[in-house]
Amino acid sequence: MSATMNAILLVLLASFVGSFGAVLLKSGSMRANGGVLSMLLNPRIIAGCCTYVLSSVFFILAIRQGELSFLYPMVALGYVWTLIWSRLVFGEPFTRNKFAGIGLILVGVALLNLGRQ
Repeated sequence: MSATMNAILLVLLASFVGSFGAVLLKSGSMRANGGVLSMLLNPRIIAGCCTYVLSSVFFILAIRQGELSFLYPMVALGYVWTLIWSRLVFGEPFTRNKFAGIGLILVGVALLNLGRQ
């Protein structure tokens, strides 16, 4: 597998893993009824932060192998995953505007890929 393909897969993995971080942070924040200390000690919030760190590790490994200007915009694919998890976990609605935004993200990432030399 080429270094570029490996970098792309790592960024996709990073965006996927990072989307779980957002879900864990929201879930934890809904359960943290006290002040800042209760948030800092909340297991879901801690897990969400750890998930973001893991996602960052994958991203760092990716950018070592590829072009930052190409790979970084692909992180936006995490918004696609987060939309799906928000629906499945929290029952948040899909709306036309959300679909339009996701469509724009996907078109943008595709255009970046087409513009590569």
